[in-house]
Amino acid sequence: MDRTRHFRSAVLAGVLLLLGGLTACAGDEKAFSLSAPEIFYVPANGGKKVFPLRVDGPGPYAPGARRLTVDVAPGSEGAVRLRDDSTNCRGSATHVVCEGPAASLNGLTTDVFAPLPAKGSKPGDTGYLRLTYVMTDGGKLTARTRVVVGEPVLELLTPVPDKGVRPGAEVTSPVVVRNAGDVPVRGLALVVNAGDLEFVQHYANCRYPKLQHGSQAVCSFPGVPIAPGKSVIVRPGLRLRASGTRMYGSFNRLVWPLAAGPGPNQSFSDGGEHGDGPRLRAEATKTPSGTFTKAGDFVSVPLAAGADYRVFGADLHGDPGDTRKLRLTVRNNGPGNPGYSTRLVFGPPPGTAVLKEPMTEIDDGDREPYCADDGYTYTCDVEGLEPGKSRTFEFTLRLGEPATGSVRLEDKGSGPSDSPAPGGRPGRHDPDASNDQASVTVTG
Repeated sequence: MDRTRHFRSAVLAGVLLLLGGLTACAGDEKAFSLSAPEIFYVPANGGKKVFPLRVDGPGPYAPGARRLTVDVAPGSEGAVRLRDDSTNCRGSATHVVCEGPAASLNGLTTDVFAPLPAKGSKPGDTGYLRLTYVMTDGGKLTARTRVVVGEPVLELLTPVPDKGVRPGAEVTSPVVVRNAGDVPVRGLALVVNAGDLEFVQHYANCRYPKLQHGSQAVCSFPGVPIAPGKSVIVRPGLRLRASGTRMYGSFNRLVWPLAAGPGPNQSFSDGGEHGDGPRLRAEATKTPSGTFTKAGDFVSVPLAAGADYRVFGADLHGDPGDTRKLRLTVRNNGPGNPGYSTRLVFGPPPGTAVLKEPMTEIDDGDREPYCADDGYTYTCDVEGLEPGKSRTFEFTLRLGEPATGSVRLEDKGSGPSDSPAPGGRPGRHDPDASNDQASVTVTG
């Protein structure tokens, strides 16, 4: 799986926008709500950002909108203006009205308008938006958002790669967050997905959503200030436990300004109980040297372990023209699981024809060859095997004259898609390479 796709979606389910400024009016006040961010940062250079705005109510959809009105609050004109990006919206730099499809939110975010910095404004200037949403039944919903010119840009310090962790050992990961933006931020959100590891400690100011079965921590640090160019460190360090067998594990982290909510491609699970351990603290620290990554990252945790893979060959008895089944088996003698790092290469005996090969289902009723075929050699990916487990590839052959073929194991040259090994070249670190190859012999 592609790491970026895994990062954006991989194991994350549900979406919770940390939104504020909610009011429901008319009709059943508890039935519907209009949600807008408490704070919305606009790039000082005028770059467009999606403004998250949504209507929620009972059932899958809220009633269609009659009209959405967005106003720059009096006194805010020097900081913020509006841009109309929809043919169904009309108005001015301080007042925009959207009707029809452009105003029909139906529980989803919208980008039909975008706040921008006013001419002459500078980073740190602040203004307010007032939003009014009129539904077809006459119900009116309102919200209010503070708009700040400029952006805090939160970055994570990339940990120094570990050369290898003892299987099952505890890993303590420091979290250092730097504000590389042009305005300060007050309040920090941190999400940690344990991935191939597990949490040793559950912290009091972190939620652990049930949907993620304890593998995700959603942590909040209200009021923590981070000025431009300054950093904070989370204490105590996050405690996780490495896998006992998976040789190339990883976990990922994500940060954003608490009151602004996550970005459009950042999602995480709602709900969950708080931990029963101590509270995490975000404290000011001197910005260390090193590599920083914007918003989120993956942290690789390779194990100091190998995996003894063994491949079994076969002797096939018969006359030329006879058909025989050939089963090529790969077994992991342990102690580690190297993931998708190995492939089997089968060269049939000369004069022997392959009539059937391993197949895989790609859709209902549709199948295709599992192994790559260059006209003679068959190359088959070996999925990650836990210690003691095996994988068998079955071929049907038409025998020729007595001859000898081969089967061998080799590293793929690129490791598990979500957790590459140090140096970019993972493998089994096989402690016994003598059993990585075998013969396939045809005898009369």
